[in-house]
Amino acid sequence: MALKKTSPLTKNILATARDMHAGGIMDKRGYDKITKRHLGDAARSATQPLTGEEIKALREKAKLSQAVFADCLNVTVGYVSQLERGAKRPSGPTLVFDLPPKKWTGLSCF
Repeated sequence: MALKKTSPLTKNILATARDMHAGGIMDKRGYDKITKRHLGDAARSATQPLTGEEIKALREKAKLSQAVFADCLNVTVGYVSQLERGAKRPSGPTLVFDLPPKKWTGLSCF
């Protein structure tokens, strides 16, 4: 997808967001949300899925077993285990890990 021409207003919004992020006024999640909205696919391509350690920490923070977590994502327990060990990268239903946690509300476990 080709990028649209950036309007002066958008340039100012992005510059303000960058300055607020650099100054510690805006957190990374807020900054990423603004830049992704205005820059489109160019900003999205820089996003990395969660690591196995991060997925495991998320599951443990929710106090879920691998079996219950797998059921929430509609995947197998073995697949969750592979994700947590880093043997597999998120795909299919687990691509939800590419989204900010706020967007996980559609999952039955979150």
